[in-house]
Amino acid sequence: MLHAEKIEIAGYSFSSPEKWVSSTPTSKMRKAQFSVPGENGKNAEVAFFHFGNGGAGGVKANVDRWMKQFEEAKDRTIKSTVIGEVPVTYAQAHGTFLSGSAFGPKTPKPNYALLAAIISGKNGSIFIKMTGPKETVEAQVSNMKKMVLNSLDK
Repeated sequence: MLHAEKIEIAGYSFSSPEKWVSSTPTSKMRKAQFSVPGENGKNAEVAFFHFGNGGAGGVKANVDRWMKQFEEAKDRTIKSTVIGEVPVTYAQAHGTFLSGSAFGPKTPKPNYALLAAIISGKNGSIFIKMTGPKETVEAQVSNMKKMVLNSLDK
């Protein structure tokens, strides 16, 4: 069931899934950030980004950059759909995630996964990116998709 925290980004209202815990964004680029509890403390992180119209490059550029954050992105899945009149692209992969800032040192995190949604809204794209232990991320696929659907299907 969806409830928990409501956030507004670029004219869309998102209700976070019930087990997602809001946290203070770790960078000014993030509009919102959540921790997603997993078994034995294996938490995932969700970050929401919005840079306005044309900001941060297009869908393909972002998906490509995210896939390069893995030593070898396995089971890459990229699917596009339209909800209401809004194009949405979902991306998934797993493998050894290279955690760290864009230009800093990387920490390899084996058996990690990515689940992302790019909402191509009228006020610019909204990027929702979850990374964390594979089992935690994969358990959240339906919750993320429901959250996106509910925010756009008005």
